[in-house]
Amino acid sequence: MNRIKSALLSFLLLTTVVSMSSYTIQKQKKILVFSKTAGFRHTSAIEAGAKYIMELGQKNKFGVDTTENADVFTVEKLKQYAAVVFLCTTGNVLNEQQQQAFKQFIQAGGGYLGLHSAADTEYDWPWFGELNGAYFKNHPRPQEAVFNVVDTNNIATAHLPKVWKRFDELYNFKWIGTDLHILITIDENSYTGGGNGEVHPMAWYHEYDGGRSFYTALGHDNRSWEDPLYQQHVLGGIKYAMGSK
Repeated sequence: MNRIKSALLSFLLLTTVVSMSSYTIQKQKKILVFSKTAGFRHTSAIEAGAKYIMELGQKNKFGVDTTENADVFTVEKLKQYAAVVFLCTTGNVLNEQQQQAFKQFIQAGGGYLGLHSAADTEYDWPWFGELNGAYFKNHPRPQEAVFNVVDTNNIATAHLPKVWKRFDELYNFKWIGTDLHILITIDENSYTGGGNGEVHPMAWYHEYDGGRSFYTALGHDNRSWEDPLYQQHVLGGIKYAMGSK
């Protein structure tokens, strides 16, 4: 009788473990990667970004959906995501109803990650500009420059060298928010064509309207995505946007 009880108890424990594992998989966090463009298209960055973010999700146990269809921006459809990534979007990519759904998503505690030309998006929607933290103005020719990591403890920058030399398309901004926690600045003396002065932020995060926002101006093409340092930088931004501790 004791052997039967012991076997039954072992079976129940095994069933509980299997059930908990299945539940964890079903309830894993998921992000939406949105890459619709209505202006210039960073084709190689979008293709490489979608690929590598999928790989980051597999390695770090979060789900990833990719789309260029703005119809996913409804209140109900966005509920399944912890964060939305604007991967090199440009121009006006959401209509008024989709904008309202995304706004409600952020206000309900959702997260946002803007990559590179996300700053070149939705100029007629000031709320989005505040969420992203800046609007794009122009850029000089792509070239190597010196980036200074001003916060070396953040999840998105702790792995980076304090002085980071890299090649990219270097954005100037027409407007920059004042409530940003700046992570990386660019040294305008290290290249030609800077337009924001001594304090020229290139990556930051902040809380906004009930949600979380992370933006990095880096990532013009596939070469960025082939750099493990950049991949880890983006992963840190994703984790912050998802609300990971």
